[in-house]
Amino acid sequence: MNENERKELPIRALSTFAELERCVELQLETWGYSSGDVIPRKMFIVANRIGGQVLGAFDGDTIVGFLMAIPGIRNGVPYLHSHMLAVLPEYRNYGLGRRMKLAQREDALARGIRLIEWTFDPLEIRNAHLNITRLGAIVRRYQPDFYGPSSSPLQGGLPTDRLYAEWWLGSERVQRVLRGESAKAEMVEQVNVPVDVYEWKQNPEQRALALKVQTRNREALQSGFARGLAVVGYEVDAERNGTFVLGTAADPDLKF
Repeated sequence: MNENERKELPIRALSTFAELERCVELQLETWGYSSGDVIPRKMFIVANRIGGQVLGAFDGDTIVGFLMAIPGIRNGVPYLHSHMLAVLPEYRNYGLGRRMKLAQREDALARGIRLIEWTFDPLEIRNAHLNITRLGAIVRRYQPDFYGPSSSPLQGGLPTDRLYAEWWLGSERVQRVLRGESAKAEMVEQVNVPVDVYEWKQNPEQRALALKVQTRNREALQSGFARGLAVVGYEVDAERNGTFVLGTAADPDLKF
């Protein structure tokens, strides 16, 4: 399959038991979880039954990526919590993750849902860039050690800190970003993520360096959020280091 074909893989809702069982397999293939951390097929069935979403990307008859969301409510506002998005390694870097999120947005808007939230690792530079720069999400909350200990080798034994992405689907900010325009974010502060953190997490002798970055950034981001700032931008330099841009979320559509 060439690059153009990978960019055009069809995405559709998953519903059969076999399709939902494939989502369980993809968790193992993507993250290397132990059985205790894998979301079982029953949860995907429930998500479908209660108004959530389970979408899959297909290469022929094979599901090579999936997305799962469940309904939630916060401060009286209904939303979707997008719990998982997995793409097999050989299908990454072709925009498939973004296309799956756009399919999720289209389905949500058709049902009158205006907010999708999900969590992501503050040390994952590519995910942060996708969420904030390519999709237009903002961030105003930080949860230390969200899941507790993780069996995924990608976590490197660090606490499972997570940021909450807020994707206000019909907001001016999101519409501008999806048109390829600037989100008009004014920088107040920056928080940096060195690309070396990936190597540090996987090397037991350097893991203390990754933990130091995580702790420093946790304190900086929590401090900014406590003062009313939000992550409104994300920059990646030529060496692939990441930078959170904190400013004010002035768009009235970004508020409950």
